[in-house]
Amino acid sequence: MTRAEQLRSRLLGFRPTDTLWGWLGPLFFAAVGGLMRFWALGRPHQLVFDETYYVKQGVSMLDYGVEMRVPDSLKKPDELFTAGTPDVFGSEGDLVVHPPVGKWIIAIGEHLFGQTSSFGWRFSVCALGTLSILMIGRAARRMFGSSLLGTLAAFLVAFEGHHFVQSRTGLLDLIVMFWALAAFCALLIDRDRSRALLAERVAAMSPRELARGTGPSLGARPWRWVAGVCLGLCTGTKWSGLFFLVAFGLMTVLWDVGARRAAGVRHWFWGAVLRDGLWAALVMCGTALVTYLGSWTGWFVSSAGYDRQWGATHRSASTAWIPDALRSLWQYHVEIYRFHVNLHDNHPYKTNPWSWIIQGRPTSFFYEGPKAGADGCTVAQCSKAITSIGTVSIWWLGAAAIVVLAYWWLLRRDWRAGAILAGLAGGYLPWFALEERTIYSFYTVAFEPWVIFAVVFVLGLALGPATASRRRREIGLYAVGAYCLLTLALFAFFWPIYTAQVIPQSQWSARMWFPSWI
Repeated sequence: MTRAEQLRSRLLGFRPTDTLWGWLGPLFFAAVGGLMRFWALGRPHQLVFDETYYVKQGVSMLDYGVEMRVPDSLKKPDELFTAGTPDVFGSEGDLVVHPPVGKWIIAIGEHLFGQTSSFGWRFSVCALGTLSILMIGRAARRMFGSSLLGTLAAFLVAFEGHHFVQSRTGLLDLIVMFWALAAFCALLIDRDRSRALLAERVAAMSPRELARGTGPSLGARPWRWVAGVCLGLCTGTKWSGLFFLVAFGLMTVLWDVGARRAAGVRHWFWGAVLRDGLWAALVMCGTALVTYLGSWTGWFVSSAGYDRQWGATHRSASTAWIPDALRSLWQYHVEIYRFHVNLHDNHPYKTNPWSWIIQGRPTSFFYEGPKAGADGCTVAQCSKAITSIGTVSIWWLGAAAIVVLAYWWLLRRDWRAGAILAGLAGGYLPWFALEERTIYSFYTVAFEPWVIFAVVFVLGLALGPATASRRRREIGLYAVGAYCLLTLALFAFFWPIYTAQVIPQSQWSARMWFPSWI
């Protein structure tokens, strides 16, 4: 084995070679999950939960390029909209507290299938949810070096109730998750490619060069540019995407620190900081910023967007050098920030982030109580609900897995555990500083991929290493198989309240396991 091959093995570890199975497993469960998600996607033909905002805003983007305000004088705009009257907007721009990307994505489905088609306004989110099943499976295979674990990850997300419900609803949070996941996948590819390149270039250096220098340059690293674009789109959907940018930026630089150290570079820390870290910050932050600003193009070219003319009417000598449009956009962002920090409504589904990961207070997206003879109800009182309850076998094990991950990262120096914790830190940790605000448990879908990865990490430990005895591997396989069957059974049990099935109210009550779920 050459020196380059030795370094490559040290830096990359075991890489699976069963390419066909590495694709077939995740593709199969993406197909199964997609069929379930697209089945009766247009039902109910009503605006569910916050669809009342984002679905209509998507139509406004198509017609006006910006979000226009629905007049307060308009009676029952939701009913008018779903009845086939999409133009419920006035002549004034609306103060919208989330950036445009998510609304543009929802608008794609509305453009393809009709502005008042419930299938159309949920289509784009459903497509991203389905694609994310494949992405999670492939990312898990790359991280864990196992096609079996990659397939297991795809299976888990295909039958995870929270992901399922959000994939079938025209909200923004799954779009945030998709772009954060895409950035993470891009950085995983960058990690493998940069380490392979580092092995080649270090092998070509003399011992004197290694002893004196900071190691070789690794070039432009285009997958970091891809990650920057994805994180710009993530932040352009909701500002919470900014936390993923910080978490993943630190993560990828720490990977470089470990790579240079493992490769034998003498000044590995400064090499990673100066050669990799500064360039990573410039590329990822700069690309994300340009992408974010680009997402406001519709607002820039419009004359009717909210605060669009603010800069022209509020000029001062100290800011005259800044274009009116940019000062207007800054003012708009100031107002958005004020809205978010002062959001303290006493909503019935307001929750504390401590309860999110254990599904302490799931959000009810939709509920009707038809009586006998109405909507197919055959008993005195029925329920027709869409409730975003996560598959508890996944979330409860995911909560416990955080302790396992902390141990394996801090004491065993397992980079995979650190990567999963980085995703949880970017998507979950910031909300603990905002727990006084009105926030909801359905935000958890944004960091769900890393909950899935955490569960797969633990299940991989349960399966045992390749060097374990046959008996040990059999026990692990039976335990993981039983866990998968439990997950599938739970998903089937909650299916009626994921898909607005009309069921006797007693059956709905049987699925409300805790008082906080009602």
